[in-house]
Amino acid sequence: MNLTFSVETLRYAVAGAFGGALFFITFAVTSAPTRVASRLGMRGLKRRRAIENNPAWAQIEPLVRWLGVRISGVISPETRQKLDTQLGLAGDYLGLTPEEYVGLSIVSGVCGFFAGALFGVLTGLGGILVAAGTALGAILPYLTISGEAQKRQKQINRGLPFAVDLMALAMSAGLDFPGAIRQVVEKSSDSEDALVEELTRILQEIQLGRTRRQALLELANRVQTEPINEFVNAVIQAEERGNPVADVLLIQAGVSRARRSVRAEELAAKAGVAMVGPLFLLFGCIMLLVVAPIVMKLAAAE
Repeated sequence: MNLTFSVETLRYAVAGAFGGALFFITFAVTSAPTRVASRLGMRGLKRRRAIENNPAWAQIEPLVRWLGVRISGVISPETRQKLDTQLGLAGDYLGLTPEEYVGLSIVSGVCGFFAGALFGVLTGLGGILVAAGTALGAILPYLTISGEAQKRQKQINRGLPFAVDLMALAMSAGLDFPGAIRQVVEKSSDSEDALVEELTRILQEIQLGRTRRQALLELANRVQTEPINEFVNAVIQAEERGNPVADVLLIQAGVSRARRSVRAEELAAKAGVAMVGPLFLLFGCIMLLVVAPIVMKLAAAE
């Protein structure tokens, strides 16, 4: 009886603590001052495309947007800057703002809580599955956006040598730098390619009045990979020193291609080492299948 009473008391205490924490979090979010919404620009265009192409996101987008407004006064400027940088590396994923990024994590965490509670009731592992579901739901947006950022950077690094070669060829034929970028964009077969999107954005910024240097530095801030940084620095230095940009681009394309080959050789070398563990386990399984029947026969003979 005492043990049952203690378990029931503990359950009520945990439920009460969870309810109190949820109440205080809700109160803090709803009572916090909100920031004035800013125009989204390119991020707004990405959001419109995401809503049109993703019905699931279109359903929860109003809730995420409302939560983003409510918690905008809670997030510190440093955290907002870090989240904005991460979203920029992911290509403005779903057109999210930093506040809506946090709101999406909250929505995902709540969904994970209910999913964990449901499976906990079905399997009898309530507390463990609730905690695991909530934690997994909360970090799922971060994992998704981080994976999208890595995928985007790989795609840009893979297509950069070809794009630089084409720009150098176009400039050797008499086009200027924006015209060469326009040739790369127009000749591309995939308008949603990450590199094509970034080059299109450079053209748009130049048309809006920014200098070539400013547009290239913004590209380096958005992508933050070594090949892009070298490309941006090479073009800026060529412009400042008066060197032919076409010759610099040809050299840069060769360097990018050589680096990609070295990277492929490094990955191939690491693959051989990484296969040692699985091969050792496979060899152990084969030996177990061969030796086990012999041992069983010897034991039965005795």
